[in-house]
Amino acid sequence: MTKKTAHASLHYAWIIFGVTFLTLIVTAGIRSTPTVLLMPLEEEFGWSRATVSFAVSIGLVMFGLCGPFAAALMERFGVRRVMVIALSINTTAAALTTFMREAWQLDLLWGLAVGTATGATATVLSATVANRWFVKRRGLVLGLLTASNATGQLIFLPLLAALATGLNWRAASWATSLAALLLIPIVGLLMRNWPRDVGLKPYGASPDSPDLIQTRRNPIKTALTMLVIGFRSPNFWLLAGSFFICGATTNGLIGTHLIPAAMDHGIAEVTAAELLAAIGLFDILGTTVSGWLTDRWDSRKLLCWYYTLRGLSLLFLPYALGSSFSTLLVFIVFYGLDWVATVPPTVRLTTDLFGRENGSIMFGWIMASHQLGAAFAASGAGLIYSWLGDYQVAFISAGLLALVAAGLVIRIGHGPKPEPFPALAVEAEVGADS
Repeated sequence: MTKKTAHASLHYAWIIFGVTFLTLIVTAGIRSTPTVLLMPLEEEFGWSRATVSFAVSIGLVMFGLCGPFAAALMERFGVRRVMVIALSINTTAAALTTFMREAWQLDLLWGLAVGTATGATATVLSATVANRWFVKRRGLVLGLLTASNATGQLIFLPLLAALATGLNWRAASWATSLAALLLIPIVGLLMRNWPRDVGLKPYGASPDSPDLIQTRRNPIKTALTMLVIGFRSPNFWLLAGSFFICGATTNGLIGTHLIPAAMDHGIAEVTAAELLAAIGLFDILGTTVSGWLTDRWDSRKLLCWYYTLRGLSLLFLPYALGSSFSTLLVFIVFYGLDWVATVPPTVRLTTDLFGRENGSIMFGWIMASHQLGAAFAASGAGLIYSWLGDYQVAFISAGLLALVAAGLVIRIGHGPKPEPFPALAVEAEVGADS
């Protein structure tokens, strides 16, 4: 494909966007599977909710910690290779869970293996693709890619819940394994690492704009060096602290425990899964609009509004669960619009503060904080349920934490103007792995 042909028709960046979007949908489906399995595993093996939640927490931690290293590996070895390897691990681990008999096997497979592999094909992938392939519409693209998480929930959760109840939980595991397997050849055939691999500039870039450099940097050293740089920046701590709370108040608490909480209030499992999927439906709208707004408004003010609205929604949730089904739907709508709307402005702030060259890896570390918060909430809510017999304290505490995050984000960038963060010294690599 020549440059002229590409610009005359469809820029290849949109093909990359489509492959990435599809990969993120499947990744979201794989990550949401333990939510559907929580009750069936408790019934079949007698494992407590805290035991299953612990495995989910391991997966959330590995999901986050993998991010910055995955971003560095993508920079060094190429996006396509990392994606194919991660999907292969997901395929194998999801299939092997159907043979597990002990809780430690759940920790190893759904926790360690799936957590690590999905971490390599999630939000850091979105940031990497958006930064490499788009100049124009970057915020909108990032919003759409982030919304793919919700799309994955919308597609997979009702299906997995129906398989788990209609057949058994192993059928749900086989379904996620098959989805990852079918995606591998699509990624292998269509994914490219850099716009120059197909003779193009990023979408919307001027013809004389410099290319980002593919490097021979040591991925581990690069990721750790960026972490040291982050530790020295107050803005990094504000971003990481607010994103810790973001993780705790989304996939850690609601993503893991909304289905069992709804079932405790007499709602059938498939219906509860549909409610969680409905959050994803409204999130598609909310996150896409958030990406559009990020291209136009102050990201700090957007984040302050998002966390404030999320906090109020979570404070309302215990009342909604104990009230009518229609009241619970009110929570689903307002919380869903805010589910992961925080990602586009957070990525934008990270890139602005630390540079486009460093942005994906630095965001990987901020995403790691997000997942540590998610793990904290997943385990913490499971323990609270075991002690108190309900989730009310967990939901109220999460709502108050979200209000704290609203106060943190408005302080980002205040005080003395930070020194610019130059890209780390690199050794350019001749050619590219296409």
